[in-house]
Amino acid sequence: AGLRKLGRNIDMVGVCDVYTVHRDQAVHFIKSETGVAPETFADYRDMLARDDIDAVCIATPDHWHAKMTIDALAAGKHVYCEKPMTHTVEETREVMSAWKESGRVMQVGVQSTSLPVWDMAREMINDGKLGKVVQFQTECARNGKFGMSRHNVITKEMTPKTIDFKKFLGVDEGLAPDMPFDRATYGQWRCYWPFGYGMYSDLYVHRVTGMMKATGLRLPGRVVAGGGIFLEYDGRQVADVASIIADFHEGVQGLVSSTMVSEELKLEHLIRGHHGLFRIDKSCSANTGKGFFDFVPERPQVTLNNQLKPETFEAETELDINSMHFDNWLNAIAAGKPAMVNNDPELGAAAVTMVNLAVRSYREGKVFHISKEGTISDGDSSWADRWEKMSREEAKPNHVAGWRAGDTGSVMYPPDYQKLAGPWIDGKPPEA
Repeated sequence: AGLRKLGRNIDMVGVCDVYTVHRDQAVHFIKSETGVAPETFADYRDMLARDDIDAVCIATPDHWHAKMTIDALAAGKHVYCEKPMTHTVEETREVMSAWKESGRVMQVGVQSTSLPVWDMAREMINDGKLGKVVQFQTECARNGKFGMSRHNVITKEMTPKTIDFKKFLGVDEGLAPDMPFDRATYGQWRCYWPFGYGMYSDLYVHRVTGMMKATGLRLPGRVVAGGGIFLEYDGRQVADVASIIADFHEGVQGLVSSTMVSEELKLEHLIRGHHGLFRIDKSCSANTGKGFFDFVPERPQVTLNNQLKPETFEAETELDINSMHFDNWLNAIAAGKPAMVNNDPELGAAAVTMVNLAVRSYREGKVFHISKEGTISDGDSSWADRWEKMSREEAKPNHVAGWRAGDTGSVMYPPDYQKLAGPWIDGKPPEA
């Protein structure tokens, strides 16, 4: 509605929801904003059957995202799908295949990716500003007296008469098991594994996507996670404290750590390199059109460069990030260029892979390896073996895709006495 007021040539012609109260509220809002009431649907497939609908927005519980997206693309619709793009890693491949085959424009709803700061950081990283990138860290801590997602109000109006609960579950589609009607299951679905992953899918996807966009990283090579339910004992299934360690084939580690029951003095959002780091301001995740990040150099004894000084880089846009992200999607549709979007399915799939495998690691007690082609296997010694082999061979470090800075910040300078190291052969020292 906001973009329509700004002159975008769009009409909101249909609303679909399994809850009649929400459906009616949406109709009332759209009519009050546009003067025209949209058609209502109880089943999204009936909406997709309309030939005059060009694009759809999917904002359902996570477990429906993949199926609705695939069906919409098959029906020839452009798609805006809220994050996470899918509920499982396996579904990311199905969505990617459907998207490529369709030729349609698809945007994943991590709105902050439409801020220019991520591309600014990426260009500087590729030019060697940080030297060899080795790690990013991020968080999304919160706190509240109700517990995460319990702030979503459940009401007496929520009944089996007003909510098609079986359709919400997706029983017929095999998306979730059948279960008794429960207002909390419907209204606070993020607390339960069949429908969402709590902080992993609701919050971590936002942070991880931004870091991937800034660094150029995509699929991780190794993922492990820890945490638990340490305070919110209210019947929920998802963790209230969770940490992820994701190691990438490019020789970069990603750290995500948060709690939903303590949020003061949060971790910094950092991208670390051998010559310095970027400190991403938290404004880059807020619902504004502003964002900035700082460059903090390492000491000159390390960088061998006295010219590196602290700097701040910022960018501002006319729109808030929600409007900006939708606007980007609409521009890509108008241009017929799927690659124009700021959060395409490839980036969406990478973020889901990291957080979903982290959930599985936490729940199954496993470490997961992912090949460059996306094959998933249980962890073994091969990850450590790989890096130890590179060290023995004194190999050059790996870099993120797009790196164009040669050896900048990617070379170590051993002391002269290191020449004395090495095995003695036939009783002779290595320097002989």
